[in-house]
Amino acid sequence: MKHIIAIILLLGGITMISAKSIYDIKITKMDGTEQKLEAYRGKVVLIVNTASKCGFTKQYEDLQNLWQQHKKDDFVILGFPANNFMNQEPGTNEDIVEFCQINYGVDFPMFEKISVKGKDIHPLYDYLTSKKSNPEFGGKISWNFNKFLISKDGKIIARFSTQTNPMSSEIQEAIKSALK
Repeated sequence: MKHIIAIILLLGGITMISAKSIYDIKITKMDGTEQKLEAYRGKVVLIVNTASKCGFTKQYEDLQNLWQQHKKDDFVILGFPANNFMNQEPGTNEDIVEFCQINYGVDFPMFEKISVKGKDIHPLYDYLTSKKSNPEFGGKISWNFNKFLISKDGKIIARFSTQTNPMSSEIQEAIKSALK
């Protein structure tokens, strides 16, 4: 029995402890294929937890504008739909893609719906919110459209609240600085 408990504890902690770098973490594209965040090494990355039925959903438009403005500059936005806050992302992955494209013309990379908090937290958000892996910007996700800025070498260099508009001077300046 001790061995079973040890294995369960080990497996439960594998994703939380094993990621030495953000680039070790696997994510799943909307088409179901897996990839490591390693694919974005050398780019400045803005990671955002999104939702289609939120008061902040209109930020999709500004995220798309930000993407259009900087995508030629080794910058990428990665959207991670999550249904952790008041059932504001109830749709399927297909529903989410269709909603984003029809309503906001989103063409930045979007990934399968995940959990950004709680017992079923995705390894990416466990890494981003952990005070161990992210002592400066760690802490629970408070709502949809929290934003993490990752440097070209995979370091978390900024975190922005839901209320911080993607086109704000604060985010624009942080991206420009990271791109230098």
